[in-house]
Amino acid sequence: MSTFKLDDRTIEFQPGDTVIQAAHRAGIDIPHYCWHPGLSVAANCRMCLVEVKPPPGRPALMLSVLHWDEEQHEYVDQKKPKLQPACQLGASEGMEVMSQTSEHVARARAAVQELLLLNHPVDCPICDQAGECRLQDYWLEHQGTKKRMRDEVIHKPKAQVFGPTIVYDAERCIICTRCVRFSAEVAKDPVLDVRERGNLNEIVVSPGRELDHPYTLMTEYVCPVGALTSRDFRFKARVWFLRSVRSVCVGCATGCNAFTDYDPRSQEVHRYRPRENLEVNQYWMCDEGMLDYRRIHDGRILHARVEGERTSVEAAAKKAAKLLKGVPADHIAVVLSAEHSNEDNFALLTLARDYLGTGHLFVSGRPSGEGDDVLRHRDKNPNTAGVTAMCTSTPPLSMPVLFKSLEEGRITHVVALGSQLPDADKAPGFRRCKALIAVSTHDGPIPEHASVVLPASSWAESDGTFVSANGLAQQSERAIRPLGDSQPAFRLVTALGAALGHSLSFKQVADVQRAMAPDAGAALEGNATPAGISP
Repeated sequence: MSTFKLDDRTIEFQPGDTVIQAAHRAGIDIPHYCWHPGLSVAANCRMCLVEVKPPPGRPALMLSVLHWDEEQHEYVDQKKPKLQPACQLGASEGMEVMSQTSEHVARARAAVQELLLLNHPVDCPICDQAGECRLQDYWLEHQGTKKRMRDEVIHKPKAQVFGPTIVYDAERCIICTRCVRFSAEVAKDPVLDVRERGNLNEIVVSPGRELDHPYTLMTEYVCPVGALTSRDFRFKARVWFLRSVRSVCVGCATGCNAFTDYDPRSQEVHRYRPRENLEVNQYWMCDEGMLDYRRIHDGRILHARVEGERTSVEAAAKKAAKLLKGVPADHIAVVLSAEHSNEDNFALLTLARDYLGTGHLFVSGRPSGEGDDVLRHRDKNPNTAGVTAMCTSTPPLSMPVLFKSLEEGRITHVVALGSQLPDADKAPGFRRCKALIAVSTHDGPIPEHASVVLPASSWAESDGTFVSANGLAQQSERAIRPLGDSQPAFRLVTALGAALGHSLSFKQVADVQRAMAPDAGAALEGNATPAGISP
């Protein structure tokens, strides 16, 4: 592979790479504001200026500049090499680039930083970007001097509502145009633009429009300063109090990689942020996914219920076991859930096939929704592919088949994982069964009609594996402790099995994952399609 030299390091690059792209891939940060690896090059912030050594025998291109001489107390002529923006400079074999080792680059970056801060308000104490703001970071790294301008700063509009999710502060904006390019290039909705010139520049929304495409929160996320703020996160938390885990978005079948940011003191999740994965979501997430963290706390089932009355998990498991004991296996149906992880589904599948002896398998999940050709998938469940792949010899049937079997009396008892149904209007069909045991995270059609409800933890309260629509299995890490009396669903299934007199050994998620290993694949094989039930 071709290489060039950056300061004292040899950097590999691919054909078509710019210097900053190759450095970014090598884990080296060249300071920048406007450049983003997923957007076109603007080269307007000039923070990524670098010095390129000329080839042997060729003089460097020099520029005449005025420099203040402290001894003579006047400006004097000086020469300096012409610096180039690394985001626009194509990498070539054998070139030598100076980023951290050039005095001229250091002075240029300090000047750029000072220029950007001339009119910038000192909003850091009240700005949501504080703690993750590049203006703060680069001031420390590349400037570190007090403000010299004593004139009144240029005042611009503050707290402008751009749309349902975004508030804009023009005084903080450095006109990097990341938001403009993202809306046009990724979201395919060029609703933002720049007006005026020089220090009067500001971002505006097209006349008669709002910033309301499905990816508006990404315009806030790509903003390197505090100009664009999320109405959802605004003034709710300080980032230095938050901790992060690597998670997978459960808002649809795309399986976008994300960071879950939570406060360990209150055990509250405050936001999702996209996590780079070029094979799945690149650098982006949609608004639905970024706001889906709310379901971790909203609409939750946090306590066990028997016939609508609150009780302990142990008492509810015993009641469920009492309802199932003595029931012929052919009369029991088990509903897997595309909302839940592979581990949760595998535990229930093991209980169904190895202990209850039933092969009547069905799958439920959230209803389909709107999709697009960017990231949003019509399947609003994170693990449809995982549940389907798990049932290799006997694919789970759809919920209408179950309701038909309930109506005809072939199924009398149901054990269901999950909360939602693809068609909630069909939920009254559960009234025809003698007992419905629900292992649910949220209120919904399934627990609403259940005789016994066991409170399952959310995806943020347990490690788990989800398989995207493209068949990619991805791990999601636990962020917070289980809320209320909830437990990971695989533990609730284990408790139900114990109450039935069966010994499932799933105490930790690692136990389930070991059982799911290829050498344990026989647990998922060799079951014929149940007699009397067909799609």
